[in-house]
Amino acid sequence: MRKGERLFEIIEILRRSNSPISSEDIGAQLGVTKRTIYRDMAALMAQGVPIQGEAGMGYILEPGFHMPPLMLTLDEIEAAILGAQWVQTRGEPELALAAEKLLTKIKTVAPQSFDTSFVEPVVSVAPMEQVEEALRSAEIRHAIRQRLKLHITYEGHDQKRTTRIIWPILLGYRDAGRIIAAWCELREGYRYFRTDRIIKGEVLNEKIPRRMDLLKADWRKAMDEERKRYE
Repeated sequence: MRKGERLFEIIEILRRSNSPISSEDIGAQLGVTKRTIYRDMAALMAQGVPIQGEAGMGYILEPGFHMPPLMLTLDEIEAAILGAQWVQTRGEPELALAAEKLLTKIKTVAPQSFDTSFVEPVVSVAPMEQVEEALRSAEIRHAIRQRLKLHITYEGHDQKRTTRIIWPILLGYRDAGRIIAAWCELREGYRYFRTDRIIKGEVLNEKIPRRMDLLKADWRKAMDEERKRYE
């Protein structure tokens, strides 16, 4: 690994750490000696990178520091390509188009030596047939972002249909289909709803009466408690 690449990797390691990290730990991750890390830290500090700490005490990156955009490795580019391919084959048209635009932007700023990674990628995702659904994923995502309730007619696994008002929290994407994590007013509890079982659906103008961050925290707590019951 060249020195320039190693300096960027050091910054990334510091960005991921919430507490001081020793030169030994950094060196172990990069396969170099702690003496090399000492020299690299001195070089970064001399360039104005706001790193706190010193040899023997550990290092931490001050908040608010931003690296130059998209200094990507080949593995990172291939991860982006693979993720975008997955969205293009399993997401709705709006997200598929967004994934295509994302790859175009990454290609524009990526090093020229990586161009073949976009033209002839070494990773691929098998395509999936898209199923027409009564409530489009774009509408569900809009409802979650705007904290709006959904009114749905839902067919359960027993083929019985119920009409419900739900507070959508999260839209989960799977290889086949999608699920909504939500608070159900009918059941007065958190439930999961398969989007392919929604017979009718609409986004209401009625706001969810709780902050989304608090609602998600409550949902995660409820799911953790449910998992513990089955352990």
